[in-house]
Amino acid sequence: MDLRQLRNFVMVAEHASFTRAAKVLGVAQPAVSTAIKKLEKDLGLVLLHRQDKRVQLTAEGRELLPHAQAILQRVEQATQAMARLRDLDRGEVRIALPGMIGSYYFPALLMAFHHRYPDLKLSMVEAGTGEIRGMLERDEVDIGIIAEDGESFGLETVPLTRAEMVTAVGYEHPLSSQDEITWEEFFQHELVMFKRGYYHRELVHEIAQNGGFKPEIAFETNLIELIRSIVRQGFAITTVLKMVVDSDPEIKALPFKEPIHMDLHVGWKSGRALTQADRTFLDFLMEQKND
Repeated sequence: MDLRQLRNFVMVAEHASFTRAAKVLGVAQPAVSTAIKKLEKDLGLVLLHRQDKRVQLTAEGRELLPHAQAILQRVEQATQAMARLRDLDRGEVRIALPGMIGSYYFPALLMAFHHRYPDLKLSMVEAGTGEIRGMLERDEVDIGIIAEDGESFGLETVPLTRAEMVTAVGYEHPLSSQDEITWEEFFQHELVMFKRGYYHRELVHEIAQNGGFKPEIAFETNLIELIRSIVRQGFAITTVLKMVVDSDPEIKALPFKEPIHMDLHVGWKSGRALTQADRTFLDFLMEQKND
């Protein structure tokens, strides 16, 4: 039993005709008849009733049909997967990024990647770590940047970078005279924070619970520039990755007295074969990390 025999059998069964099956397959009708006879001989079973121009499945043929269809479908899927792995020139990498990372860590990297591989398409979406995990699981994106090791969530990950978290305050804010800050001091002031579901927000929520603090969240938004504007004007403070405010002359970055860092990882669905385009992008990230 080989794939050519199964393909001929499925075409005849689905079209109930040797003539139509031969036309679809682009071969002569005798070739189809010979392939079916060889399949029946190999199996020692009669698969088709042939009566005049009518063709009907026997009980054995009906049993074989769904298995044959499934085999051919899997072969087609494997063929397409191998084509994607091979097709670097027209490949696409679908990436999910957290807001802060997408705005301040990745732009230069993405431009450098595009310059090196101009024919590869990069499709990006912004989301929180929890949502990114779900998108990877549902195959909505190929690669995600997450703020944790994703092994316990069915993801394969490699470390990307470590970023320090700081408190961002405007220079008109009373805290701007300090050189560092404790979490107790942080939670005494009005806050502007990401919405729930972002790893950064969940981490702050966990710290508040563990320390018995009650955050006073005055503003919630996932818009980085709006957060920065609120902080600049002194309406509230926040905690962000240091890279977000490093180059802003109107915002002071206060390190925490006990430094806290966020470990960023590149993740993809466990067991999912990376395409050649995906692998090229991943190798590029690791190369830049080591430079």
